[in-house]
Amino acid sequence: MELFIIIISSYLMGSIPFGYILTKTFLNKDIRNIGSGNIGATNTLRTGNKFIGYSTLVLDILKAVIPIIYIKFNFTEYIYVSSLSVFIGHVFPLWLKFKGGKGVATYVGILFCINIIFGIIFIFTWLLLYFISKYSSLSSLIASISIPFYILFFLEGKNIFFFLIMFVLIFFTHRENVKRLINKEESKTKIY
Repeated sequence: MELFIIIISSYLMGSIPFGYILTKTFLNKDIRNIGSGNIGATNTLRTGNKFIGYSTLVLDILKAVIPIIYIKFNFTEYIYVSSLSVFIGHVFPLWLKFKGGKGVATYVGILFCINIIFGIIFIFTWLLLYFISKYSSLSSLIASISIPFYILFFLEGKNIFFFLIMFVLIFFTHRENVKRLINKEESKTKIY
């Protein structure tokens, strides 16, 4: 019963569609009809309202941090289950017919909760790739795979399976971006 409650509550927390809520509330627009139609922070920046974009980013990180920190200190053995549930909630939210975001901001929150070093590595890798390429999608993919590589080389592969699953999920959510990157049709993102 305990595990079931953790899975459901983590999923529900992760499924709060902040990008949708903020654009609807403050701009009276449906984010699903703007840019890529995605509810995440990158697409909310395409509204032209940086406050909405960065607020979505922060809230999508926090919706992972809040439940996972609680689980980390009270039910440590379920931290990976909770993390995966939060992520799946973001990507497949019940409230939006299971069409959510790509999960990158939520994954950043997960990483900082599990191990702050993982979060720092992800952010550093993402920023480095972004300033070189200006592609948010490429930066997200490379930053996501950097964590399993770090674990493999510096932590003897401890819990690597979870982070490989997370990379596969992020790759899945970015599959259209990957096609556009290969075809040189991906649009660059301005984050500032």
